[in-house]
Amino acid sequence: MGFTIGGIRDLRSSSRRRGRASESVMTVAEYTGLWGWDVVPGARASRGGRPACSCDAADCPSPGAHPLSFAAAVPAGATLDEAAAAWSEVAGASVLLPVGRSFDVLEVAEAAGRHALARLERMGVPLGPVALTPHGRALFFVAPGAAAELPQLLYRMGWDDARLDLRGLGRGDHVTAPPSDFAGLGPMRWLLPPTLDTAGRPPEARLLLGTLAYVCHRSAGTA
Repeated sequence: MGFTIGGIRDLRSSSRRRGRASESVMTVAEYTGLWGWDVVPGARASRGGRPACSCDAADCPSPGAHPLSFAAAVPAGATLDEAAAAWSEVAGASVLLPVGRSFDVLEVAEAAGRHALARLERMGVPLGPVALTPHGRALFFVAPGAAAELPQLLYRMGWDDARLDLRGLGRGDHVTAPPSDFAGLGPMRWLLPPTLDTAGRPPEARLLLGTLAYVCHRSAGTA
């Protein structure tokens, strides 16, 4: 891919000395060059009172949490120079990851996600990256196709009629990439960062879903 983990760390260290714009370029270069993910420039929201979106639409339904309609995606495998050239056209944009290409996402409440992650790790279940939003949601990266298959998977596992705070994100959706700001609420964070193994080969949803559904159900019962 042209990048190494050590190389990215060195680039990040130097970019922090050059400012936020360079840090954004390093983030894009890491996601495209190291993890092999496409990146899309996203709108940003202001943090005071009513959220205002950089898209300037007065009735924007998701301020600071959607792609910029006029900006081109930076494809997986882009070099540092290509990332820098692309981001120079959208200074200040947030970094979004298109869902449904390299991964889908299973989204649950953060507390349930933390409990489920501990269980899954004890069980030795293969895991992909897990991100946290600033408003208390956990995003489990799983193999593409999970969102479309989710109703059937829950049915087969006997969870189809249960009260679950669990949803799937698939093709057409986007997630804000750490450490970009999400909707003016604060930065995204990694609970379980990507690795060279997990970024390109996230686990099948069925391996995680039973535990996620069980913990979500228990959480609903004790709420």
